[in-house]
Amino acid sequence: MYASHEDIGCDCEDDSKHGVKKLKPDPDIDGGWAWMIVFSSFLVHVLIMGSQMALGVLNMEWLEEFSQSRGLTAWVSSLNMGITLIVGPFIGLFINTCGCRKTAITGGLLNALGWILSSYASNVHYLFITFGVTAGIGSGMVYLPAVVMVGEYFQKRKALAQGLSTTGTGFGAFLMTVLLKYLCTEYGWRDAMFIQGAVCLNLCVCGALMRPIYHKEETTEKERISSKTQSHSKELSCSAETLTSNGVLCEEEKDRQSKDHMPGILPASESKGATQLGKNIYILYILKTVSQLTVTVRNGFRTWYASYFGAASLFTNRMFAAFVFWALFAYSTFVIPFIHLPEIVKQYNLSAENDIFPLTSIIAIVHIFGKVILGIISDSPCVSAWNVFMAANFTLVTCILILPLMHTYVGLAVVCALIGFSSGYFSLMPVVTEDLVGIKQLANAYGIIICANGISALLGPPFAGWIYDLTKKYDYSFYICGLLYMVGILSLVIQPCIRKKKTATEKNIENEKV
Repeated sequence: MYASHEDIGCDCEDDSKHGVKKLKPDPDIDGGWAWMIVFSSFLVHVLIMGSQMALGVLNMEWLEEFSQSRGLTAWVSSLNMGITLIVGPFIGLFINTCGCRKTAITGGLLNALGWILSSYASNVHYLFITFGVTAGIGSGMVYLPAVVMVGEYFQKRKALAQGLSTTGTGFGAFLMTVLLKYLCTEYGWRDAMFIQGAVCLNLCVCGALMRPIYHKEETTEKERISSKTQSHSKELSCSAETLTSNGVLCEEEKDRQSKDHMPGILPASESKGATQLGKNIYILYILKTVSQLTVTVRNGFRTWYASYFGAASLFTNRMFAAFVFWALFAYSTFVIPFIHLPEIVKQYNLSAENDIFPLTSIIAIVHIFGKVILGIISDSPCVSAWNVFMAANFTLVTCILILPLMHTYVGLAVVCALIGFSSGYFSLMPVVTEDLVGIKQLANAYGIIICANGISALLGPPFAGWIYDLTKKYDYSFYICGLLYMVGILSLVIQPCIRKKKTATEKNIENEKV
């Protein structure tokens, strides 16, 4: 399905001497249609991630409409956000089988269907199915292909491309909040969800823009000469069959041509034979289509199964396994401030300042610039994307740990700005994942990573709320989540050191044997 890290965007050319295929650069890589892919991914982040960031508007409407507890009602939004990420590994199976374009278009239809059906909800449990599960799965089917396609179309500037595309989350948070507030005020929340469902049909257009890269082999000069010779010989053989030895058409050929020129004369046996032949061709076409579809599904499932459970499983890569462990704690540290900062502001009597310029808005705005700037830095030839990624993680966990110590608006604003900038490392996650496993396994590997992020997003905020119920303070929520996040970061730091020590030990053993 996917080309290797070395040959993405390159057509193949046979080396006549060694039989090795040379690589020819594709004009769409790092330019041309690649920027349409970035634009498509940007719109996906606006419509999916931006809408999820704006669900607080609908959450207030649901509380008033259904008169349920805040905890139960909040699960509607949590399910939608969590399932979008948790289904990542299974979406990898669809991508391996059908490709990114078909998967994204199907997901767009499913997401829009979830929004539209939710407008007829009679209770919160109905929303669990229609909005939490249906729309969540649809979002996941569009989100993962949008990330994978940007990785396929870029080599030199992939960090910048991912950064630009993921800024759609920040823009979408503002645009969708304004849109949903306006729609709820003018038409009510039910009609607002129906209209939003129609807007989300644009995800199908985004999916249609995800044109796959086709790899063609360029024939060498020798192959072109041989093909011309073969075609010329075929023409000579055909002419030899139709001519007799003295250079005139044979009698049978003349009779056949004379019959062909007589219109309306066709024996009944021949007409029945032609009808039967047409039916047989149609049946063979159906069987061929079913056979090709079966082979495609089987090959896609084999690739997907081997990536997770086979001998070439992604989890045999210990560095990737450490990366998954890190992802289990990472996303909650970004989500928790968005959810619990309003309550912290009330406890510190800073509501007046926060109403002028909300702290969550500071995180969202700086987050946009963080993604782009970190992407530009990572694309520099003298800078490693991995080092930028780790530096941003250390900055973020430090801010999470010191945030409870800030009791003034200015102090909280500075820390929130650092949280927003350092959390821009999300745009580097596909780049780092590709460096660990290669472009062939990017869809399956990144599906596992966002699944771990989904679990973190689903369980992190309730866990922080549970700690608050026990301690009556949010300080311990940030401390515990920050420490768990630090454990995940340390696993990424320690694993390469262990690998180096093992490599050195193996070399010493080999030298001793020699």
